Amino acid sequence: MRLWRLTRAAYQRLDGEGARLNGGRWNSEGNAVVYLSSTLSLEALELLVHVDLEDAPRDLVALAVDLPDDIGMQSVDPSDLPDDWRDVPDHPACVARGDAWLAAGDALLLRVPSAVIPDEMNYLLNPRHAGAATATISPASPFEFDPRLVVRFGG
Repeated sequence: MRLWRLTRAAYQRLDGEGARLNGGRWNSEGNAVVYLSSTLSLEALELLVHVDLEDAPRDLVALAVDLPDDIGMQSVDPSDLPDDWRDVPDHPACVARGDAWLAAGDALLLRVPSAVIPDEMNYLLNPRHAGAATATISPASPFEFDPRLVVRFGG
């Protein structure tokens, strides 16, 4: 299974430190988790909803994260979430679900719907799970957004 992450060049680790410090849609502050996407394009959209294109870091790299196909995974079904789960940043129901998954420690990955495109999937990786050692990161590739996006969507 190949998953994707966009990050600054200096942060190519899968330690979940950023999410631990800041919390997120699927974890509360203090809980380390690595956010990944099923495709690089979805990962780019996930970043763009959090930062203006003009302010996107200039040192972004794309990381392809490979995991064994038979790795332990749980899933969140969107029908099990409140109707407003996409509308409320860090929705308490999403945070509670992610925190419970982390606390149980049963599976390396949690498959969750993307709030940006709910028919596509993001994945949370528990960096403290024993299976995290099976993750391999391909050499980072420099990543930059096409400047035409600023003209079309930014201004």
